[in-house]
Amino acid sequence: MRNLLIGICLGILISVGAYYGKRTAQNYVSSHEMISPIGKILEKPLDKYTINNVSARKFSGSQIILEEPTATTSAYTVYPFHFESDNKKVTGLAHIPTSPEPAEGFPVIVQFRGYIDQKNYAPGAGTEHSAEVFAQNGFMSLAPDFLGYGGSDKPSVDVFEERFETYTTALNLFASVKTLRVADATKIGIWGHSNGGQIALTVLEILHRPVAASLWAPVSKPFPYSILYYTDEADDHGKALRKELASFEENYNAELYSLTNYLSRITGPTQIHQGTADDAVPVAWSDTLAKTLKADYFRYPGADHDMQGAWNTVIARDIVFFEKYLR
Repeated sequence: MRNLLIGICLGILISVGAYYGKRTAQNYVSSHEMISPIGKILEKPLDKYTINNVSARKFSGSQIILEEPTATTSAYTVYPFHFESDNKKVTGLAHIPTSPEPAEGFPVIVQFRGYIDQKNYAPGAGTEHSAEVFAQNGFMSLAPDFLGYGGSDKPSVDVFEERFETYTTALNLFASVKTLRVADATKIGIWGHSNGGQIALTVLEILHRPVAASLWAPVSKPFPYSILYYTDEADDHGKALRKELASFEENYNAELYSLTNYLSRITGPTQIHQGTADDAVPVAWSDTLAKTLKADYFRYPGADHDMQGAWNTVIARDIVFFEKYLR
């Protein structure tokens, strides 16, 4: 009887081994590995960036180094800064109020800009104007350049890892605020515009705790549609990106990287601003997002993607919002 059982077990093992031996490199073995055509286990390097896996990671942060100030007004001082994110240097721009520092430090607004071509980028682009107003009202602003921009190190050569690194960069910065003596690390809000709004939404999902956030025309559609939507602007109309995407989806489940599947994790107060003349983010996107998040939602007739036509009203509402939740 014992020999019969051993024989059956061996038969099952041989059958299972034969089945897995036929699986290609595109078939999943676990959340971290694949089987190659010759049976060798391969790592899936981008698996660590799924929203669930990044959520399980502990971000301890690094020291934020303030460099020599580049501008000073009666209301604030502008400092270039840098910190480390996963052993890579990331630079950015800080606006720190010159008003008397509260005993616990200034409340902080971490700002994530929208997409800007590297050829046209300078530190503070996309965030500087709002950062000035925040600082004038007693809020410290920290706006990272992100990898590949400003004086930061280069990002991954993989187009999708480069995208996912924006999340880990943002989370490492968030965790690093506590290293600034003038900052109150218990009072941190998030501001995001356009693609920076997409980064903000993903960061909020990963943090999974109440954080006040103001989103200006955020990109809020599922991945990878959220990037395919803009490929008509590329010289090749997205041909190269679609090729990379086909390879990505052979090896990974895109749903695990899509912010729209995790919106229920966003529990903090949120407000959304959307111009009706926005030619980059359709109004319908923000309509849907606002309903899903039950966010305070403001539509501005005739305002464009950068809120021109209503900018002063938008920033004034942000001041009221952050005063309420960060003071």
